[in-house]
Amino acid sequence: MTTITLNGDTFTAIALKDTKPGDFIMRKPSAKTVFTRGHYDKSSKTYSIQDNEDWNRELFLKGSTTVYIGFDY
Repeated sequence: MTTITLNGDTFTAIALKDTKPGDFIMRKPSAKTVFTRGHYDKSSKTYSIQDNEDWNRELFLKGSTTVYIGFDY
């Protein structure tokens, strides 16, 4: 895990597979979009993340993808 401080917020870099369903995550520390980690899809072996402002937007990412947690939302 790596800790980054940007504009007064502290971000922790972590693999997507190490987060829990319902956790707030960002794909980059400077991103404006906050996602919520969803379910694991066994058929494609990916995790779903959903945009908090547009629930119709859902992305599927590999578990090894680095995401950022620990920020104030």
